[in-house]
Amino acid sequence: MAPRANWKGFLRLSLVTCPVALFPATSDTEKVSFNQINRKTGHRIKYQRVDAETGEDVDSEDIVKGYKIDTDTYLEVTKDELDNIALESNHTIDIDQFVPRDEIDDLYVIRPYYLVPDGKVGHDAYAVIRDTIKATNRVALARVALTNREHIVALEARDKGLVGLLLRYPYEVRASSEYFDGIPDVKITKDMLDLARHIVDQKSGHFKPENFEDHYEAALIDLINQKKAGHPITKAKVRTEGNVINLMDALRQSLKGAKTEAPAGKNGKAKKRAEGQREMLLSIEGKGQKAAAKAKVETKRESAKRPAARQKRAG
Repeated sequence: MAPRANWKGFLRLSLVTCPVALFPATSDTEKVSFNQINRKTGHRIKYQRVDAETGEDVDSEDIVKGYKIDTDTYLEVTKDELDNIALESNHTIDIDQFVPRDEIDDLYVIRPYYLVPDGKVGHDAYAVIRDTIKATNRVALARVALTNREHIVALEARDKGLVGLLLRYPYEVRASSEYFDGIPDVKITKDMLDLARHIVDQKSGHFKPENFEDHYEAALIDLINQKKAGHPITKAKVRTEGNVINLMDALRQSLKGAKTEAPAGKNGKAKKRAEGQREMLLSIEGKGQKAAAKAKVETKRESAKRPAARQKRAG
């Protein structure tokens, strides 16, 4: 099933306009998810909307937004009042400025979107805007209204289309000085840096996301398969780190270890994210049931053998 557009409207550069649709470039739907259930009954938990003071159920039409003024006082803001805030970015992504991509701090990036032509018209205008962004080797800053908020979006050319990076406002980014100013200044010797550089050289490679493997996700799938098959769950061994007594010794030992390790992704490809995870989860439906049935048969066979073995010993 094709993904649903998060936003539809127009992309505009001065007087050049074209209809576009905005789609999320990432997805979490392939990840294992859980529901909350009642341990005693196995039934799913249902949450109800109740008045915090009276404890009574509240109908959906009676629920409105409120801005907290003090402990017990809220200022009611209706949907109509919010809709009356006229933002041009509700319907149009208007390009305001072009800036170098490397000037955008990664802390400001929220998430990526694909911006594509919407419908059969406007492809020429879309191509003009895309190729202009590509030719200038810059990104286009614009505004778009998503989830009842106006966001800054940075548009960059990618392949045959445009990627929009949703950006945070300055007040949403915390100053690093609040966290880093308390770190003491430490003088590192040249020998230590040389050893550390050797470790980096041993572990150097290229960014290949297809070689990444989500170990926790794989462990979750294995856990579900084991439980589905009726197998006992063994407690995982927790790896403990030894105390570092001498930093130079630790660096030397790390260098030796780095030489014996194979670079990530060289000896085999990681499983495909989308199809790979689905294939692994299919085993929960099919192979897991077969394994459970097989385990039951083997248990019955073992039970049938035990009385005979006892009689033999008694004779």
